Amino acid sequence: MDDKPAAAKVEYGVTPTQVMASMTGLDFVRAFFEGKLPAPPIMQNIEPYDQSAEFGHVVFYSVPGFRHYNPIGSVHGGYAATLLDSAMGLAVHSSLPAGSGYTTLEFKISFIKGMTKDTGPVRSEGKTLSVGRRAATAEARLTDSKGRLLAHATTTCLLFEIPKDA
Repeated sequence: MDDKPAAAKVEYGVTPTQVMASMTGLDFVRAFFEGKLPAPPIMQNIEPYDQSAEFGHVVFYSVPGFRHYNPIGSVHGGYAATLLDSAMGLAVHSSLPAGSGYTTLEFKISFIKGMTKDTGPVRSEGKTLSVGRRAATAEARLTDSKGRLLAHATTTCLLFEIPKDA
């Protein structure tokens, strides 16, 4: 991948709880990836593209830029953390039945290689490791266009029933 393709107009917002609860997690993730539902506002910070979702597995791309820089002249670790946390959370969400939700309990990140505005497109890939009745675990990898590992992470998520009256 050389450069980010021209971005389609993305609507950002929060999907009503009852709409989210009526869909399987995979259908929900695919719907906002396809623009049928608003993308979560956090995605404005990373502008993902070429997004795909399968059961327990998501992939998307993003391009680090100058706006992601920290005071020492490189891409802030929060950019990688947002990409990895999003990939893991969406992987978990994609494996849930209708009426179920999740929230991150904890995550651990290992930073391997720094990024700059010249890094180019990065690939975020999240996969579930285990999905139980009350908890799920997942992992994610962030790689550059040459397949070099930039960062990786693991998470534990709490699973819950979405309240029907919300």
